Amino acid sequence: MIRIAILACVMLALGGCAETLAGFGLGNKPASTAGATPPPDQPVLAPATAAPPPPPAARTVEALDTTTPEQRAAAAIPASSGGRVLGTTVASLGSATEPGLWLKTPLVETEAQGRVTNPANGKSSAVTLLPIEGAATAGSRMSLAALRVIDASLTDLTPVEVSLE
Repeated sequence: MIRIAILACVMLALGGCAETLAGFGLGNKPASTAGATPPPDQPVLAPATAAPPPPPAARTVEALDTTTPEQRAAAAIPASSGGRVLGTTVASLGSATEPGLWLKTPLVETEAQGRVTNPANGKSSAVTLLPIEGAATAGSRMSLAALRVIDASLTDLTPVEVSLE
């Protein structure tokens, strides 16, 4: 029992030395957080459609949408060539606290870069397409930022055309 306690103390003491040992080329290097996997409730987004999470006290649309004006302007620029149309879906507002430009939809089986177009006004946005389970005719959930770019209501169900970029 004493051996186990001594071993545990030594391991804890050496655990704090990992970064120092890595600086000398010894031991394991500390894990980088740059490529770390986000929590399961946060979508993995491409850099162009990513944004930081809103502050915990955010309550307004402006505070919840943490995309920059530059990101929204870039997302609104139509693609240089027409992408492959996947279909039309009815989109509702997804979690307003999940940042970025994204669409969770059953129209894709794997994460992909795409575009959503609001046929009511012709406005479109680049988005990260994230798969969800359901029939292709099932509805989709869109980020607050993407709904704003396509000038769609945050409270209505909005039909959108979805395509790959």
